[in-house]
Amino acid sequence: MTIILLLFVPLASAFSCALLPRGRQSTIEYLSFGAAALELVLALAIIRAVILHGMLAAGELFAVDALGAFILLFTALVGFAAAMHSIGHLRGEMHKDIIGFSRVREYYALFHLFFFAMFAAAMTASPIIMWVAIEATTLATAFLITFYNKPSALEAGWKHLIVNSVGLLIGFLGTLLFLNAAAVAGAAGTFVSWTTLHALSPSFDPNLIKMAFIFVLVGYGTKVGFVPMHTWLPDAHSKAPVPISSLLSGVLLNVALIAVLRFRSVADAVLDPSFTQHLLILFGAVSILLAALIIFAQKNYKRMLAYSSIENMGVLGLGFGIGGMASVAALFHMLYHALLKPILFFCAGNFFLKYSSTRIERVRGALTLVPFTSIVFLGALFSIAGAPPSGIFFTKLAILSAGMRLYPWIMMIALLAFVIVFAGFIKHAMNMLFGKPPEDIPAGEALLRARLRQGEAGNWTLVSLGFLSVIFIVLSVWIPGSLSALVDQAALLIT
Repeated sequence: MTIILLLFVPLASAFSCALLPRGRQSTIEYLSFGAAALELVLALAIIRAVILHGMLAAGELFAVDALGAFILLFTALVGFAAAMHSIGHLRGEMHKDIIGFSRVREYYALFHLFFFAMFAAAMTASPIIMWVAIEATTLATAFLITFYNKPSALEAGWKHLIVNSVGLLIGFLGTLLFLNAAAVAGAAGTFVSWTTLHALSPSFDPNLIKMAFIFVLVGYGTKVGFVPMHTWLPDAHSKAPVPISSLLSGVLLNVALIAVLRFRSVADAVLDPSFTQHLLILFGAVSILLAALIIFAQKNYKRMLAYSSIENMGVLGLGFGIGGMASVAALFHMLYHALLKPILFFCAGNFFLKYSSTRIERVRGALTLVPFTSIVFLGALFSIAGAPPSGIFFTKLAILSAGMRLYPWIMMIALLAFVIVFAGFIKHAMNMLFGKPPEDIPAGEALLRARLRQGEAGNWTLVSLGFLSVIFIVLSVWIPGSLSALVDQAALLIT
């Protein structure tokens, strides 16, 4: 029942937001915020049930295991923060006459449909439904990427739609090959679950599974943002509204990667695990290196954060490719990145509302004009670059240590790339935060001063930053036993 409710709430919220008439903007905002809070409560209830019982099912189609519960955890947390930040950010854009009420209503309807699709992908027991749900995220986010209706946004939206649809079509072909292998092996009926694939895997044709996994890796890897299938990602993440960019980078990429890992666990039961291991490490290393070089030379801070997501997906590729304890470290890295990247995009949104530009060269003296946002931005940049004592420092260290014995040269290249990323972040942050601020921009975090009382929008955009920042700091220094147990269970499902 809890699973069905978690699917029903975003779907009902989407239709409610779409149907509310003009003049009910506050109703839409608080409805969305309340729905996100309820989704977080329901997700935590599902996670608790999974920790206690190992799995929670709702009929044949939906079953949440430890891996699905882990995805639900940060999806619901980031979704709650994004709903909170959306209120202040969209009010700020309305105040600057960037958007109107009809756009706000469209935004919240698509926002909830996006979450419906991600929750379905995380909780389904069916490879086919997972593919349908991830493809549905492509359709929902295509309209959100073109939200501002500018030529560059329309180009980014079409690129996102075409590249991801082609990629997922390749992934669908790989999925069908896995299902065909199950049918040949004697799968009963038309419904094939992940459990069925694992049970029948000893009878699969290895050559067929090799081909199937390559299709899955390339197809879903497009959605993950692995190089060279990443071409859509920087444009899409830089043109979408900031709360959506945070969800694309912090949540959606991970959902697509989980699809790869579920198929990988089936393939490893058929093939020598080194086959999938080498492919993941290859894609991971190339993604890290290319992203690092572009980050250092980047001129747009939202695109810089988008390439940082590519780098971190590469780190996950390395960790899951190496396997063993590196997989556990990669899962924690996934969680930390899912918390940090929305913080950075939220800060980017506050910079945009203050400076009306995403160009690094046009943001000067931010520490004077928006001190809280600037401090959080600098701390989050240090953390995501792997500076101690952030959790990402320990996850990167664990992954590099685990891979050093078998792949020393690849780990050294990755370490060099991390240094380049760190240097690039410091260079860009110093340019943005220090220096003389523009004289025509007033200081202060408050973003609206007209119809709303002073500081109201600022409060929404700052509380969302504080919410995720506190969670990240706590989890960097203390990991609850229940979370550690959940991660251990999830790691067993993909190794």
